[in-house]
Amino acid sequence: MKFQIRHVPLAAALLLAALAAAQAARARTIIDEWNSIKTPPAPALHNVTVDPRTTALLVLDLVKPVCTTPYRPRCLATLPKVAKLLKEARAHHMLVIYSLVVVNKNTKAVLPAVAPLGNEPVVKGGPDKFLHTDLAQILKAHHITTIIPVGSAADGAVMYTASHAALLGYRVLLPVDGMSSHLAYTEQYVAWNMSHAPVVSPHVTLTSIDRLRF
Repeated sequence: MKFQIRHVPLAAALLLAALAAAQAARARTIIDEWNSIKTPPAPALHNVTVDPRTTALLVLDLVKPVCTTPYRPRCLATLPKVAKLLKEARAHHMLVIYSLVVVNKNTKAVLPAVAPLGNEPVVKGGPDKFLHTDLAQILKAHHITTIIPVGSAADGAVMYTASHAALLGYRVLLPVDGMSSHLAYTEQYVAWNMSHAPVVSPHVTLTSIDRLRF
């Protein structure tokens, strides 16, 4: 018994030290660990065959106030490829839907290289183009089961609209060279998030515009 009593203070000290270490570990935040985090491997891009009858191309917020050289030069760099995809989609009679940000008055704000035709639907809203718009009704009316979102910002309209579509059960084909932001890191984050997020990622296929086949 005397042996046990002599070791109680040591045991208590070890317990307190363990609790203090655990508390210190819990106190560390992602900000504290920021510079020590290693970037995970890049997700794979896939070749995809598109069914134009059940697929819609969503051209999101490619407008002058958003896609400008001083503010987002990476957006302008995507325009030639988006224009190519747009031409391909129209040639195969695929549904093309445009979005505008709330401050835009009309489609004249869309950049000329990817401007809409007069008969293509347009919705106007915030980052999630399903909210407070008739996007869901348009997709349903055309029997759409797959969407291809392109545009800017990657971390705004593209990510939130694509995530909402995935949560509704749509298949999302996400061309990483058709989305843009003001930072390369942001595009990287969106690509990682969309390919790994719970519930969302099983509905998402990362691809590129050149990997889409009609």
